[in-house]
Amino acid sequence: MIKAVFFDWYQTLVHWKPERIQIFDEAYAEHGIQFDLNKLTKAIAVAEEQVPEGNPLKWEESEDKGRYIRYQEILLFEHGISLPKEQILRAIKLLREIAKIATTVLYEDVLPTLDSLKDKGYILGLLTNIERGTEFNYRELGLGEYFGTVVTSDDVGAKKPKAPIFILALSRANVNPDEAIYVGDQYGSDVVGARGVGINPVLIDRRDLFRGVADCQRIRSLTELLDYLQIH
Repeated sequence: MIKAVFFDWYQTLVHWKPERIQIFDEAYAEHGIQFDLNKLTKAIAVAEEQVPEGNPLKWEESEDKGRYIRYQEILLFEHGISLPKEQILRAIKLLREIAKIATTVLYEDVLPTLDSLKDKGYILGLLTNIERGTEFNYRELGLGEYFGTVVTSDDVGAKKPKAPIFILALSRANVNPDEAIYVGDQYGSDVVGARGVGINPVLIDRRDLFRGVADCQRIRSLTELLDYLQIH
């Protein structure tokens, strides 16, 4: 019997405004590159799966540049483009500057779904690799009343898909792994990570990017969770 539902943060509960694809498109337009936005969505997903720690919207000057450059190389490769590392680095810095004026907003299905889950008595939690700070504004977005369990990579010194972040969430919620589900948008860090500690993974695929995934529950909207939970 499922007692707890844990959620990822970005692209699961919230998204950027402007959208990530618009931020990327604007940054690379400065370098004379125009993306196919449909293809860019898939390219970002591929880069996120292969180098999640290289997300340029989290760029800090003091950090290792290699993983951020690798992320961009994968994204560009998906478009058949190759750029010198110096040019990629300039694009990364611009991406971060554009992102600083962006905001995070809730998907429309978040509050109705959380209200229903809360009314049904489920323990609700947040598990995210994002560092606690101004970008992790779940309380400001009105979600503080829903989540009794909030665990970030800062709390455990490790990021998904490593086990500590999931184990701490289970401990704080006081549930066994088979009594919880974890909803996230990335197969590698979310599905693999949750399954690795025995939590039931649910992949939210809002843009239908993971059609080939058949080894876990895949949903297109959070509202589908309610039907899934009725049979578990």
